[in-house]
Amino acid sequence: MTKIKLSRDFIHKLPKTDLHVHLDGSVRVNTILELAKEHKIKLPTTDPEELRKLIVCGEHTTSLEDYLRGFHIVNLVLQNKEGLRRAAYELAEDASRENVRYMEVRYSPILHTNEGLKLTEISQAVIDGLKHAERDFPIKTGVIICGIRNMDPTTSLKLAELAIAFKNKGVIGFDLAGGEYNHPAKDHKEAFDLALKNNLNITIHAGEAYGPESIHQALHYCGTHRIGHGTRLVEDGDLLNYVNDHRIPLEICIKSNFHTKAVKDIQSHPIDFYIDYGLRVTINTDNRTISDTTVTDEYMLAIQELGLSYPTIKNVILNGFKSAFIPYKERARLVNEVLKEFDEIEETELKTVVKVKEAL
Repeated sequence: MTKIKLSRDFIHKLPKTDLHVHLDGSVRVNTILELAKEHKIKLPTTDPEELRKLIVCGEHTTSLEDYLRGFHIVNLVLQNKEGLRRAAYELAEDASRENVRYMEVRYSPILHTNEGLKLTEISQAVIDGLKHAERDFPIKTGVIICGIRNMDPTTSLKLAELAIAFKNKGVIGFDLAGGEYNHPAKDHKEAFDLALKNNLNITIHAGEAYGPESIHQALHYCGTHRIGHGTRLVEDGDLLNYVNDHRIPLEICIKSNFHTKAVKDIQSHPIDFYIDYGLRVTINTDNRTISDTTVTDEYMLAIQELGLSYPTIKNVILNGFKSAFIPYKERARLVNEVLKEFDEIEETELKTVVKVKEAL
């Protein structure tokens, strides 16, 4: 039987999603330099390679806190509407170039108020940038607003109010991000109660730098609909079964999980076990620039380092579309469109493989 070769080019062609990607972790290095020059913002260095070394993580990264070190540099240039619009537009452009058809961009507006911008102005600037990109490229986007674990819970409540105000105007969900250790999700319960009362979609970073208890709180205190990362869910079989039985999607980000040392190496990542067990797994980038990755890169890691087959990859991609925070009818339409596109790509690829074999 003729098999499809899982080359990088083939994975690149496939329609994909990115449900877990941070705006401030995905700004092009050249854009940071250009915005800094234009707005007279002082950076630690103006040398592109030196700046890249300060921002981009690698094997030397020791923890989640170490991983987060470059964000304050990026956020220096995201304190004005132009910078926010441009960053959002370029993120959607970069994703579209590798055939990401649907993307949910998350960020915390509170981190962009240093120069006096109002939370509403920040929110609108990001939405405007993404909507502009949707007109120029074949991609659909949504915004997830993040509360921050290590900030006062009243800030999370304010951000939940902001997310509710912009619901149906570009914002599709509410999240809790930031350092997990010593910053329990249940402290921010009031913000999530408000979000849920207003029928807002919920996703929470959990089980990355802290154990299953973090996931338990996200589920049972904050009512999350998806779990950001969930790398350490494997440590609690009972909770894992609950997540599986209730079809709660996991937003897996393989490379960043290695960078933050949620796993000691790529081969130790539990994603293959999660998939084999039947959990609804999605694959995402987390931070395209900070982790120097793309959605295609993440799938290639899963193929080359964890041995995922094409039927499995196809199912994971479909999980991304099925788990999107969009209305059911729109989700069903997207899934059907993507299935047709898969058939066309597979047919073309198989014909190419047959031709090559006949030529040998």
